[in-house]
Amino acid sequence: MNPDLEHPIQLEVFYDGDCLLCSREISWLKKKNVDGLIRFTDIAAPGFDAAKFGKTWDELMAEMHGRLPDGTWVIGLDTFDHLYRVLRCGWMVRWTRWSWFRPAANLMYQVFARYRTKLPRRKTGSCRVDGNCGAHLK
Repeated sequence: MNPDLEHPIQLEVFYDGDCLLCSREISWLKKKNVDGLIRFTDIAAPGFDAAKFGKTWDELMAEMHGRLPDGTWVIGLDTFDHLYRVLRCGWMVRWTRWSWFRPAANLMYQVFARYRTKLPRRKTGSCRVDGNCGAHLK
């Protein structure tokens, strides 16, 4: 039996594989993905072409993106919400959905997403934009 028919992909997650913190989280999430419901796509991988997905690399680098089976995009905290719920870990990010806390959670995520390329633990030689990790975010 075709495993894709038994467990269809419910979310494709686009992540920055050159961000060590991001990679650690994705590595943990891949272990939780025992049913294969999530497809993980590393946008920092050689040969990755954002145009194939109707996006630019800068858009995908700006914040986490996810794509649902019907082609709908989810961005930022919504991506994490979908991802963790599909993996039956929604309780871990439930607090980001609380209406009274959502603006603060979104702001914290936006700050992290914007400045993660400047973190000292970035993989060496990982920048794709003129060798300057932060150039795409200016």
